[in-house]
Amino acid sequence: MPQLPAPAYPAEVRGRLEADAKEVIARYPDSRSALLPLLHLVQSEEGYVSRTGMAFCAELLDLTTAEVTAVATFYSMYRRRPGGDYQVGVCTNTLCAVMGGDAIFDQLKQHLGVGNNETTEDGKVTLEHIECNAACDFAPVVMVNWEFFDNQTPESATQLVDDLIAGRTVEPTRGAPLCSYKETARILAGFPDQRPGAVEATGGAGPASLVGLRLAKGEELHPKVVAPRGEAARAEAPQDRPQPGAEHLSSHDAPQQTSASDPEHPAGPAAEEGE
Repeated sequence: MPQLPAPAYPAEVRGRLEADAKEVIARYPDSRSALLPLLHLVQSEEGYVSRTGMAFCAELLDLTTAEVTAVATFYSMYRRRPGGDYQVGVCTNTLCAVMGGDAIFDQLKQHLGVGNNETTEDGKVTLEHIECNAACDFAPVVMVNWEFFDNQTPESATQLVDDLIAGRTVEPTRGAPLCSYKETARILAGFPDQRPGAVEATGGAGPASLVGLRLAKGEELHPKVVAPRGEAARAEAPQDRPQPGAEHLSSHDAPQQTSASDPEHPAGPAAEEGE
């Protein structure tokens, strides 16, 4: 059925958003290039990109609502309906999946009582499975409002969402302190994070991400990347190996207990091809 025109923002909201939007548009030689940050801006107001938000963007950028809708529906970072204060994304791409990402996602669905892209009844958590976060060296990875929580297990991920729902302080493995989804959207729109110390806490890549750079610089690395398993193997390991916890290692360097992605075939397929 045809929809009625989207309602306008209240005058106070529109005045505030319009002032911010003009600041964003002024950064670009062509105004339509500001569409992506403007979509984040309207998302910071309502928690998702509504029809009202898309009409607002179209009007300010002299675009059609169809052009704005095409962009808003293409990128997964734009919500199409209201969601929770915390967007909990579980990477289920190849490496995270085989390291336990599938098991984490299944555990959280059962624990929270929601499916993919669904929100808990209290409005706190929206759960989604997401594609590669470019953090394969810390697999399996969970992101909360686009901040990293590395080397997760079903148990640690369950504790994470419980802490979020209870309002307890949660610290990302690396990156800035957590803020709400709306606050994150405003930062992504290009406005500075005003929280004391947040920018300084952002940091950079973890040690496991920088191994290639260290090799390129000619630095000597430890002879083994994967930690040996078993007491005998540990006895044979070089004594200068960093102790667990000394730095933020990846799960490949310091394996942790994770549930198998496929409990029925923990060691991989054993049948003949075609069976």
